[in-house]
Amino acid sequence: MPKNFLRHSLSILLCSLLILLNVSFQLAPAAQRRAASGQASQNKRVRLVVGIVIDQFRYDYLTRFADQFSEGGFRRLLRDGAVFSNANYNFSPTYTACGHATFMSGSVPALNGIIGNEWYDREAGRRTTSVSDSKVKLLGGKEGAPAASPHRLIGSTVGDQLRFNSNGRSKVIGISFKDRSAILPAGKRPNGAYWFDSSTGAFVSSSYYFSDLPDWVKAFNSQNKPDKYFGAKWERLLSESAYSRSLPDDSPYERSSYGNKFPYTINGGEATPGPRFYSQFEVTPFANEYLADFARAAIEGEGLGQDEFTDLLTVSFSANDLLGHAYGPYSQEVQDMTLRTDRILAGLFDYIDKKIGLSNTIIALTADHGVAPIPEHSRALGFGGRVDSRALLNSIEAALSKRFGEDKWILAFVNSNIYFDYSALERRKADLSEVERIAGEAALKAPGVAACFARSQIISGQLPPTVIAQRVASGFYPQRNGDLILVAEPFFLVGDSSTASHGSPYSYDAHVPVIFYGAGIAAGNYTVECSPADIAPTLSFMLDIEPPSSSVGRILSEAIKGKNHRP
Repeated sequence: MPKNFLRHSLSILLCSLLILLNVSFQLAPAAQRRAASGQASQNKRVRLVVGIVIDQFRYDYLTRFADQFSEGGFRRLLRDGAVFSNANYNFSPTYTACGHATFMSGSVPALNGIIGNEWYDREAGRRTTSVSDSKVKLLGGKEGAPAASPHRLIGSTVGDQLRFNSNGRSKVIGISFKDRSAILPAGKRPNGAYWFDSSTGAFVSSSYYFSDLPDWVKAFNSQNKPDKYFGAKWERLLSESAYSRSLPDDSPYERSSYGNKFPYTINGGEATPGPRFYSQFEVTPFANEYLADFARAAIEGEGLGQDEFTDLLTVSFSANDLLGHAYGPYSQEVQDMTLRTDRILAGLFDYIDKKIGLSNTIIALTADHGVAPIPEHSRALGFGGRVDSRALLNSIEAALSKRFGEDKWILAFVNSNIYFDYSALERRKADLSEVERIAGEAALKAPGVAACFARSQIISGQLPPTVIAQRVASGFYPQRNGDLILVAEPFFLVGDSSTASHGSPYSYDAHVPVIFYGAGIAAGNYTVECSPADIAPTLSFMLDIEPPSSSVGRILSEAIKGKNHRP
């Protein structure tokens, strides 16, 4: 019964989503897809699209630190770009893999299947990640180490459509420190995706893309650039007084194995460069510098932007997220990371301008999610706290055992998804809908739990007409999600594994930048409601290609010269 239920549920869910989300699953409205004659000639100048994701970057970082930005980084984008200041993810959960899958697909987890960084795989009987793939081999790393690919991503991306349109002559490259952040935006058939291996300090890939690393990647790795940062000190970029808008250094809310106070010595506690050093290195601004260097090497090595076919480079800066989890959004460390990211972007933009020309380039920048304040910080101000996940699960187990008899009812708990053990239901002859009801009632009694949505409730479309319910439905893919999905109250985190984290449908997690800059972009600050899912169809329109297969976003015509309608 459960397997048939899973297989049958997707078609029902998609029908329900049409009502819940009030979106069209057509490729794009005909009126929006008609390009003016001037648009086609303009697109001939677009030689390179650079898609930038800053991992865990709330929109308010752009306003809180605006006066401390350089002229060539964020300030350049804010001044001369199309800035959408009211962009929110329209699905939950707000995790790294979900945001990166949406970025260049224009779709939501309910369609692209990427419901989280990981989930429980019932067929395999274990947790799996969004990109892990046992059928491919890691290239450039240790023999036998886990490898990755986009095989779990459903549907196409902007890069895939570019390669369709050019008969494979457009080049598509994805790079990041995280495997999922390099892989998912690049799509199913890019020329390559590369991520950082903290055991070796090198960029790696997998046999999904090619049989061996390209020569330019090998040459880059041979320079051992991370080792040059061994023993380096990370100090504040500006004077200490410039950080008064953040919490005091060494705040009691911070929790990091590398210490909580400037300056930081980057050596991982080792005498020579090794895995512990590389792990600390990737939590510093030096990692973003290294990634920007690799972006330059990719442009040179692949010859991006050098012919008449538009190329795509996606770059995801992961260090901001790794740091933010340990120190929280109001820390001096996050402020300094943001300021240094600004300078790193300025250098990358200057390089692209000299190499290709920013007038021949479109830059699209966003974040995969934001972040909640550290719960202990929130609690000190009268908000939120932490949901005791162990007590929560125990209460659900007890409620089900009381009703149906003693048993082990919960198979897995991953990212606020509860997966029931169907064998226990069969043993106890328990009806799934009744199990959902009893477990949901028990969950809602737990302090900090705001809502609980059952699988059957989502699939049948019997959800309350709330923004949270709609976002949960948009993030639900039946073959991968659990049987119950919990949503915490604002400023609450489930569990204590992270100092600060994200994943909720609330503004601090969902509100992120959406900025376009470069060829054909109409500068302005636009306050219309929009989503990062709108980036892919907007780029597709500007490039005269079909939008990705499952795109649900709209074309942000406000951003396009000759098409803009300022609010």
